[in-house]
Amino acid sequence: MKCLLAPDSYKGSLSALEVAESMEKGVKHVFPSCEIKSFPLADGGEGTVDSLINITNGTKWTNEVSGPLGGKVQAQWGILGDGHTAVIEMAQASGITLLPENELDPMRATTYGTGELIKRALDHGCRKIILGIGGSATNDGGAGMAEALGVEFLDKDGEHLPPGGQALQYLDKISTKQLDPRIVSSEIVVACDVDNPLCGPDGASAIFGPQKGATKEMVIELDESLKNFGLKIEKYLNKNIMYEKGAGAAGGLGGGLMAFLGATLVPGINLVLDTIRFEEELKDTDFIIVGEGKTDKQTAYGKAPMGVGKKAKEYGIPVICISGSLSEGYRILANQGIQAFFSIANSPSTLNFLSEHAGSLIEETVKNVMEVYKFNAPIQRA
Repeated sequence: MKCLLAPDSYKGSLSALEVAESMEKGVKHVFPSCEIKSFPLADGGEGTVDSLINITNGTKWTNEVSGPLGGKVQAQWGILGDGHTAVIEMAQASGITLLPENELDPMRATTYGTGELIKRALDHGCRKIILGIGGSATNDGGAGMAEALGVEFLDKDGEHLPPGGQALQYLDKISTKQLDPRIVSSEIVVACDVDNPLCGPDGASAIFGPQKGATKEMVIELDESLKNFGLKIEKYLNKNIMYEKGAGAAGGLGGGLMAFLGATLVPGINLVLDTIRFEEELKDTDFIIVGEGKTDKQTAYGKAPMGVGKKAKEYGIPVICISGSLSEGYRILANQGIQAFFSIANSPSTLNFLSEHAGSLIEETVKNVMEVYKFNAPIQRA
């Protein structure tokens, strides 16, 4: 018997690796000789570096780079086991969690540190870069990222613009003459699970600006700034990114990555599963266990359990989901290849209790599910 464990993290409680370890204990209680392969997952957001480094036996690096408002931060990134593919989370350098709520400032926040991490990866010889862009504090269209790699953004007087999205309203000229030449021979793949355009009512500023501290007045100003940014990209780079799907992701970083680095944007979980060659393990697998902190209707929009379920469905492999909680709309995932759903909450409990005891609760829940699997008719494959 072969089982795959492919959980996401239980955020605020256990990492994906810790969840997988608890699941394995539960399986082994009932099937001690079961062949178990663990794939602790992330969907392109927080935890992607750790997930891909662990699965591929890669190496992790830490570099001091510029934070969202210019102060220095210690940012982690990794090189996969192949030795030439880097994995970066923009949130490590330009993320919203790096700032206290009262210091959020989308007018000035910059992605410069993300560009510095890309440069570090190039310095290490990486020519393929996987970039997760969730959790940004920024609204600068990726201008800071591009500037760190040599792109110049000038006003009508030929002066360099200050950092941040607000300054882009004064952008008059873009020069890519000093862009790092290594970019041309590199492949940049971006984990992106939103399809918002750069500007407009569904754009970066309107949809994501308020959660980064933007007032209604700021949203209007930032949207006009990104519009000018998009127009200047079209003028000087001959690329129209304004309405490209995903251009508005991470405060417009998605658009900047497409424009300046020729990046390709793909769904995060698909990128992760393809990178670890997950599909190659499915052909002789009997069942899969997935899970996350909270499973609800949002899980169907590209989160890890859905991605695994869809892959498994192609091979007729049953998938069991064991999560911290099951909330409204989770049953929609039954159409995405997941056959059964369980919560680790086996009695009325507080969130603190569930978080503190998550490991043992996961183990016990998996054990109980495996008992059912053992003593009753196995779940039929589709």
